[in-house]
Amino acid sequence: MTDTSETRTPVARRTVLVASGATAAALAVGAAATSEAPTAEAVDAAPVAAAAVCTLTKEMTEGPYYLDGQYVRADITEGKAGIPLKLALTVVDDDTCVPLSNALVEIWHADALGEYSGFVGNNGHSEPDSGTFLRGGVLTNSSGVASITTVYPGWYRGRCIHIHIMVHTGVTLTADGSFTGGQEIHTGQLFIDETITTAVARISPYSTNTVTRTTLAQDSIYDEGGAASGLMTLTALGSSTSAGYAGTLTLGVER
Repeated sequence: MTDTSETRTPVARRTVLVASGATAAALAVGAAATSEAPTAEAVDAAPVAAAAVCTLTKEMTEGPYYLDGQYVRADITEGKAGIPLKLALTVVDDDTCVPLSNALVEIWHADALGEYSGFVGNNGHSEPDSGTFLRGGVLTNSSGVASITTVYPGWYRGRCIHIHIMVHTGVTLTADGSFTGGQEIHTGQLFIDETITTAVARISPYSTNTVTRTTLAQDSIYDEGGAASGLMTLTALGSSTSAGYAGTLTLGVER
């Protein structure tokens, strides 16, 4: 099944992204640390967003695979096989570039076979479905950083590899580890350079996915806008592709 409802939509709110180049490279190093706690307080170094130059970027469609009430947690893998991906996503105020603390950054994406939890079978595979794997989020720390551990996403027919992201403010954490209330202030998608994805696609379990892969250039959502359209900076965690990657991006949201 193709993610047919994911078509281009007008920008509903303004978002900003820290400028690329030398500044972005420095931020990628500082934001690469990950956290074991939902509040991501263990991050030692974070981008100094207020010192950067901000530019406008786009929101992206939510798509058909969102599920309400997912867990607030730093590790969303649930034992799913795949190459490690450690995300450090920084949220800043679009007017001032000041980091936004206590914002819930929620992500969800397909597994190596292209299946979303809660919708397993929609993309042609039969496997256990917890309804929660590769879904969840964390609160940003005082530096505006949300650190989430997941696995490199897989692909399904008609879409390039991507990760959905939603930013909420004012949420209430619940006793069962989830959240309620608050306000959604950003909905978007994260993307990864094709060079890295090509290398990942050669490694099991990704190599067992027989669906023809759609590239960034062929995708109906990503517009070749680089980081301004959600293209993350990835840094290798080791000497081999299977060792995984750290992914960073700084998003601005309008409060």
